[in-house]
Amino acid sequence: MKRLIIPVIAIMASISFSGCAELQQIAEQYPQTGIISNADIAAGLKEALDKGIDKQVTKLTATDGFYKNSLVKILLPEELQKVDKALRQVGLGSLADEGLKMMNRAAEDAVKEATPIFVTAVKDMTFNDARNILMGNDRSATTYLQNTTTTQLYAKFNPVIKSSFSKVGADKVWSNIITKYNALPLTQDVNPDLTDYVTNKALDGVFTMIAVEEKEIRNNINERTSVLLKKVFALQDN
Repeated sequence: MKRLIIPVIAIMASISFSGCAELQQIAEQYPQTGIISNADIAAGLKEALDKGIDKQVTKLTATDGFYKNSLVKILLPEELQKVDKALRQVGLGSLADEGLKMMNRAAEDAVKEATPIFVTAVKDMTFNDARNILMGNDRSATTYLQNTTTTQLYAKFNPVIKSSFSKVGADKVWSNIITKYNALPLTQDVNPDLTDYVTNKALDGVFTMIAVEEKEIRNNINERTSVLLKKVFALQDN
């Protein structure tokens, strides 16, 4: 019996030491940041989203926030590209430029309504949402916001854009543009819903800019500007 006990003990010790070595090796792959709780992860993700909203979405509300930003500048819908081309051919390029600029101005006005909706969505994030977002792709947090706020944002943006068109005179400019185009010979009349088009493009622009900031935080350690962001996103790095 004694002869059997000694080898068994030796084997168990070997397994134990081997397991410890493997655990040590795994542990060394992770930063020594202490225990990360679900609450930490949720707080870190909320901070990251708040940072994106504050830094990037705010830019869109400034004059030319859309118009001079190549990532989100609202271009003419396909239906109106032929309008733009035709107007320029008959010397009305400045009118076409003014119409394009006013579409972007309306989007800038509308985005001012976004922040309160985003703040609520971020507050409502669950621990499970946060963990899934953290370990997701470079756009997971943005996708979360997109899924939880798009309907509300559309409802807020659409009337603001309609009102903005009226306020800056865009409705008259576009009515003039479309009237002139429809009066040209050999053209097919157009009557696009520009309010709906600009609303959707404004939404696209908002989420594009939030995604820019999310990618920076995930991939650039220098963008993690607090202890909490460094601690939480270190998990994702590994």
